[in-house]
Amino acid sequence: MKAKKLLSALLVAVMILSSAACSHSDKNVGSDATPDSAGPPKNNTENSGDKTSPASNSDEDLSDAVRGNTSPDQKTIDAVNDSLNDSYLGDLYETEIPSDYSAYPVNNKKPIEVWMPIDAFLSTLIPSLDDFEVYGHAQKLTGIKVKFTSPVVGQEDDQFNIMITSGDLPDIIVEADKYKGGLTAGWQDGAYLDLTDILEEKAPNYAQFRSSDENRRRTTVTDDGKLLGFHGLSPYPEWMWFGALVKQEALDKTGFQAKDIVTIQDWEDFLVAAKAKGYKEPLNYGSTYGQIFTDIINGAYGVWDWTFVDDSGKIGWGPEQPKAKEYLKLMAKWQSMGLINADWTTADFNQRMAEAVSDDCAMMMDSPDTMWGFWKSGDLDEDFVGILNPVLKEGDTPQTRYKNWANTGRPTAITTQCEDVDTAMAWLDFGYTKKGWEMLNWGEYGSVHLVNEEGRPYYHKESLMYNDPDKQPLANLIWKYRVHGGPNIRDEHFSNPLIIQEGSYSGDIRAYWTENMETKHAVPPISFTTKEASREAKIATQLDTMRKEYFAKIIMGQLSVDAFDEFKKKAESAGLEEFLSLHQAAYDRYMAR
Repeated sequence: MKAKKLLSALLVAVMILSSAACSHSDKNVGSDATPDSAGPPKNNTENSGDKTSPASNSDEDLSDAVRGNTSPDQKTIDAVNDSLNDSYLGDLYETEIPSDYSAYPVNNKKPIEVWMPIDAFLSTLIPSLDDFEVYGHAQKLTGIKVKFTSPVVGQEDDQFNIMITSGDLPDIIVEADKYKGGLTAGWQDGAYLDLTDILEEKAPNYAQFRSSDENRRRTTVTDDGKLLGFHGLSPYPEWMWFGALVKQEALDKTGFQAKDIVTIQDWEDFLVAAKAKGYKEPLNYGSTYGQIFTDIINGAYGVWDWTFVDDSGKIGWGPEQPKAKEYLKLMAKWQSMGLINADWTTADFNQRMAEAVSDDCAMMMDSPDTMWGFWKSGDLDEDFVGILNPVLKEGDTPQTRYKNWANTGRPTAITTQCEDVDTAMAWLDFGYTKKGWEMLNWGEYGSVHLVNEEGRPYYHKESLMYNDPDKQPLANLIWKYRVHGGPNIRDEHFSNPLIIQEGSYSGDIRAYWTENMETKHAVPPISFTTKEASREAKIATQLDTMRKEYFAKIIMGQLSVDAFDEFKKKAESAGLEEFLSLHQAAYDRYMAR
């Protein structure tokens, strides 16, 4: 493959699609229905009215008009987009999505002030979240006026701390766990409201949904039973998102099959064979982006990247485990054999992706969604397969620490300076209604999504998601036309176009990993007290620095494997025992919730 093509593909970054979504039968309603080939009419301001006007509501059953309709007329589009009617949406999960709209319209005179980081991609598309069409549509449906403030991209933590220190707080803070010590510390310091006694009344949809699953319940309450914020929640156990991916071309050239790359020795045999076939650095081991010490290879040895739950229910620290020497010896061997990328300690994300799309790489450790965007875009058409995490011997069950706890986002808090708590809670609660779920996950009906015969939203072939007038790549559009984060019910299985686009098999890989790897060692989202958090952070920083330095030098051949003994002693001197006791106490409290 020519270098120019590789660079071109990398600059594009992700795929631009020509078509997507399943075919559906026509159920056109009204005399103005357009042919399917023309696509559904766009719901513009002229047709839908002022976006600040409150939505109407109707109990009319829209199922026959909306379900399976591939070319709805403007009347049908308006009936969906301009009302809180959700009658056409199906019950698609074991958990019911609530539909309590009794709080709306609110019609608040003074806008609710929301501090919310803006994604780097989205920041290149709109001036601010005040210009984000999806939230504008939410304002129209609920009647709730909102004013957003976003920190400068890349300066979120610093600007958050400045805001907290200033004492001048907005009504709502998204990513409120940036507060040192988390939500509990924010409440104890008088910054965040305790919502425990009012949540059920003021946010009935969120209250119902968070209580409908044990993981959702546990991850949204503090150790002492307080409800301090709103969390992004999943309607199902989320698929694993991170693992090992092998180019199909490399399998074909080496004669290996994915199902045969099982043990550590199998991995080595494949990498050696791939190198012999011209893949100069066959395994892209990691980068400063975050894959330096993955829980993929090291997990085979029980040398988890950080903390884990052992078979007896005790918290352990992976880097100090007895088989760490074996793992480090293996990686030092692979480094010396040229089986991994030589720049793994310094490469940033862009460098790593440039290597991934080159002919030097045969295997990657990353998200299949990410790699779909790079390996299946532009001039590239690189098929790939997912393989399970390696084991030491045949018959062992592959292990991973990547586990979703039905809590998919960072929490949102209402501050003690909020003058209209009822309205703030009503705005947040909308994200947990069936109507909010549809709109926030799939965007506007008609121009972005339609609804199939089962009542499930989907991106149709004429969707703006696949036909962006600005020719933005799909990785940007998942932010432009839908909400990709924040406090709401998130459906990443079926609403993320990188997963469900026509031809994509990234979701299949995620499901394969989920169904065939064990997650018993995963640590749930525990929380520390303010005092614990301060001490834990101090020790953790020292341990992390030591681990990175010693492990990198051992693997790079700058230190012998025996240097691990020195590392372990230094870790113990730095307070490892206290560190583990803090995590154990937090874990025990979590399990008692």
